[in-house]
Amino acid sequence: MRFFFPDSQDQVDPTFDFVTEEHDPFRVRQRDDLYAHEVLTGAPFDGLLVSKAIVDGQVGSSAGKYTVAQRHRLYREGARRFFRLDHGNTPLKIMGDCGAFSYVSEVEPPYTVNEVIDFYHGCGFDYGISVDHVIFQYDPAASSDEAEQKGWAKRQRITLELAEKFRDRCDARGVTFTPYGVAQGWSPESYAAAVEKLQDFGYRHIALGGMVPLKSRDILACLAAVKPVLKDGMEVHLLGVSRCDDVPRFTEGGVTSFDSTSPFRQAFKDDRDNFYTPSRTYVALRVPQVDGNAKLKARIRSGEIGQGKAIELERKALDQLRRFDKDDTDVEAVVEALREYSDLWDGKSDRSSQYRETLTDRPWRDCSCDLCRKHGIEIAIFRGSERNKRRGFHNLYVFEQQVRARQARKDPA
Repeated sequence: MRFFFPDSQDQVDPTFDFVTEEHDPFRVRQRDDLYAHEVLTGAPFDGLLVSKAIVDGQVGSSAGKYTVAQRHRLYREGARRFFRLDHGNTPLKIMGDCGAFSYVSEVEPPYTVNEVIDFYHGCGFDYGISVDHVIFQYDPAASSDEAEQKGWAKRQRITLELAEKFRDRCDARGVTFTPYGVAQGWSPESYAAAVEKLQDFGYRHIALGGMVPLKSRDILACLAAVKPVLKDGMEVHLLGVSRCDDVPRFTEGGVTSFDSTSPFRQAFKDDRDNFYTPSRTYVALRVPQVDGNAKLKARIRSGEIGQGKAIELERKALDQLRRFDKDDTDVEAVVEALREYSDLWDGKSDRSSQYRETLTDRPWRDCSCDLCRKHGIEIAIFRGSERNKRRGFHNLYVFEQQVRARQARKDPA
């Protein structure tokens, strides 16, 4: 089972000073900042997934996450050099898709087949996924008439027609990437029918889309329907689905790869599960920057809170955390400093008991990843992108270890 990490220009600055919170003044982000596969001894994934929507934006709408200069450089240098895929300790593959979530509300996908092939071929991708149109709804009991009335059948037809054209154009142009055809559906039977069609078109690699909102039992039901129709040697990719505990069952269902941002994004998007360990997750220790917290800044500007008081409590919380990591103070003193500052910037949530667990167990000390060993407690502090992204990279490291362990045991428990 291979794991691909969807790129969203996520890098960290190796020169960032955690005490002064300053970057090197001569830093050039694209040149100096590092990807996860460069800061961790073993890459925590088998490859990157890059979306055309993130790179190019959409026709007639907002631009993607890339600047014009970055986009031109990606096309000029190719994905392998742009992402420095060969600079880490593990050679990586790169997969492209269209970013169907970004145009889910459109009547039809905004990209032509040739535009997408130009993107994959021009950037030198290893794998390219056909243009698709996501079906979010899932209803195994829906009749053909209902699927037609609700527009699901039309989206599936669009996806299959584009996949057939994509396959033909790839063959005609002699592309160097391996094409994946996308199957969309609203039930196990509709997914199986789409997979059969894609195989008729000549695909040996198939991606299953639209499964992000599905429960694990529904995904497994779809795989159970798809597996009997799969020809020997087919490769099946799950788009946007992780579910580490289900990896062995996904493997049994014929899945050979998947992608997800979930372990990374939970580091700074989740309310509780911010720090992964092999046995459980922990909440990160929240110390927002006075200058970086919009709500706090607004209250300071309104005169409700004194800026001096906010800075004093922020510095006290950071000082207590660093003293704790040097065994120079105890858990309760740190919890009290965090609570005191939290009352000022939040005033709603009391995470004292959760912080007490994180501090008591000190999970960063038991972690063997390069980032925990280098930065200690700074990894566990929820504060700014340099710490939060490093914690996200750490989560990817733990997630990859968990996937490999479950595969080795073939044990979903």
